[in-house]
Amino acid sequence: MRVTLAASGIGLGCMSISGAYGHVSSASGTALIRRALDSGVTLIDAYDPGGQAESLVGRALAGRDGVMISTGTGSWRVAGDCEASLRRLRMDRIDLYSVSPAVPGRSIEATMERAARLLESGKVAAIAVRGVTAGELRRAHAVCPVTALVAEYSLWHRTPEDGEIAAARELGLDVIACRPLGRGFLGGRITSPGQLRTGDRRRADRRFTSARLAAALPRLRAAQRVAADLDIGISRLALAWLRAQGEHIVPVPSTRDPIHLEMNLSAAKVRLTPGHLRRLDEAFPPGNPSGERAGAPPSGRGAG
Repeated sequence: MRVTLAASGIGLGCMSISGAYGHVSSASGTALIRRALDSGVTLIDAYDPGGQAESLVGRALAGRDGVMISTGTGSWRVAGDCEASLRRLRMDRIDLYSVSPAVPGRSIEATMERAARLLESGKVAAIAVRGVTAGELRRAHAVCPVTALVAEYSLWHRTPEDGEIAAARELGLDVIACRPLGRGFLGGRITSPGQLRTGDRRRADRRFTSARLAAALPRLRAAQRVAADLDIGISRLALAWLRAQGEHIVPVPSTRDPIHLEMNLSAAKVRLTPGHLRRLDEAFPPGNPSGERAGAPPSGRGAG
């Protein structure tokens, strides 16, 4: 099973409809998932810490076939969490289940042995890992076959390129690129922390302080000029850039807006030239020159 077989080329993350960035009604969340399915989306990342997104996905699927569901756990309770996910999703088997093997106080090998037992039980079809370094990814894969790496990866967050993403390529794994729009920064609308509502998880992300946003805005403006030359929005450009990094990279942007959903999916049709890619490298150089790190644990959970 290869994640890159997703017909749309771009999946759907569910963090935005889980309430992470503000309240979303169950009806609106379910409607957005169904619209994504009708638009050809074949990969849904249903993970969220509270399980709300899984419940919405389970309701929205209503027996539909041909959709790959990815979810997972960040705890040591691999089997118990998987059972809870199966109930919320109303499924007998999860297509891709991600685990976080670098759990404090537990060995990577012990966590992956639990993941292997899930595979053997038939409760999951494939295993992914998140929150790992390149070395930890190799250790995990040596214990239990890993199909994909789940990691935060975007123009704004290129830190994983020389480490875990390079290791994933070496091992022949797919990469589910979470938060491919930098939690909304690469949409061009968030320029100040004052725009974030009370309860928005981005308030705890150190990249969304006034100083760091101000430092990043010139880079964003440079990328917007590339988007303008292509007559597209910056969000579509950011997603097209990810797709240009290799067929094994699958972005899963999240949104709660049906219009933004269609715009995100249309990025699959955008083709970037070497000149465009060079200008984007200049705007957002490889590596992490600003030293920014996400405020949330480096697990790669969520998207958008």
